[in-house]
Amino acid sequence: MKYPALLPADEVLAQLDAFDSIIDVRSESEFALDHIPGAINCPVLNDDERVEIGTLYKQTGAFDAKRRGAALVAQNIANALLTHFQDKPRDWKPLVYCWRGGNRSGAMAHILAKIGWHAVQLDGGYKEYRRAVNSLLETVPQALTFKVICGTTGSGKSRLLETLAAAGAQVLDLEQLAAHRGSVLGNLPQEPQPSQKMFETRIWQVLRQCSPERVVFVESESKKVGNLRVPEKLMEKIRTSDCIALNTPTRLRVALLMEDYTHFVQDAALLGEQLQHLVALHGHDKIKGWQAMANAGEMPTLVHQLLEQHYDPAYLRSIDRNFTRYGIARKLDLEDISAAAFDAAAEDLMQDQQAAPAGAAAELLL
Repeated sequence: MKYPALLPADEVLAQLDAFDSIIDVRSESEFALDHIPGAINCPVLNDDERVEIGTLYKQTGAFDAKRRGAALVAQNIANALLTHFQDKPRDWKPLVYCWRGGNRSGAMAHILAKIGWHAVQLDGGYKEYRRAVNSLLETVPQALTFKVICGTTGSGKSRLLETLAAAGAQVLDLEQLAAHRGSVLGNLPQEPQPSQKMFETRIWQVLRQCSPERVVFVESESKKVGNLRVPEKLMEKIRTSDCIALNTPTRLRVALLMEDYTHFVQDAALLGEQLQHLVALHGHDKIKGWQAMANAGEMPTLVHQLLEQHYDPAYLRSIDRNFTRYGIARKLDLEDISAAAFDAAAEDLMQDQQAAPAGAAAELLL
């Protein structure tokens, strides 16, 4: 193969793990919005430099902008060679990509290939990568077998997923990928949600590593996790998959939520702000009463009331309607919220991780 090689996105994604490095030469803000998993950011033009070149183009014309841009690109590639790539061996095989046109990635790939490295450039850049990922998110879920962990708020679904993952099970934790716990109180302090594109990239990165011969455990989520949308075909597949009904006593759910939401337990004002979002559902008087409980430190009572009067009714209204196999769900009772109890529950579920063959799965639906 002659280098730099220009490969289409579908071919690149099929052999993504074969590259020694993935180099995103876009600016730092473009990289932060989303990037190919495992990529490092080596801008050939950073954000400030892109503004400078754009302004120069408008004010004095294309020639001056290209001359200045070429000098900056050459300087930035030289800096990358002296830092990021200084210790790379002769047989190093990097993948290089930019946004779409190929000028930025082409410059980097050309220099790397001239040195003697096996540089590959992504044809169509990040834009083609996004097209390929969107396409895969429509087809990959159909080849996998999901088991959906259902349960009322606080029953320990997320903690069980974490335990399953630590034990070696295949897990798709959408709340973790979305940096959100999926309810009006679900935003995580000091951790903003990723962009929609980054969320989808994270999902694809997990799914592409899953074997169709083993089940994938996932939680019974809504179509949106915080501000992010779960890909439609994935959501459809999850909602028609076999379910596990996790049953946890209310007193233990209250204790678990107190552990998981310490930021609200310790900050009544923050909790009060979030409760304000429930006014349309419960009215001003009830919300003021709940806010008064938070200010008075009556957190266990408040959590209990939120479960009984808000979360549980909402769950019971939606679970049968949205998850078609919930009516025949396997029951899993949790009588303790210790680590040992979750370990035992995970071990129980992992006794049967083998996915049913496509023919057998079809017969089960007849």
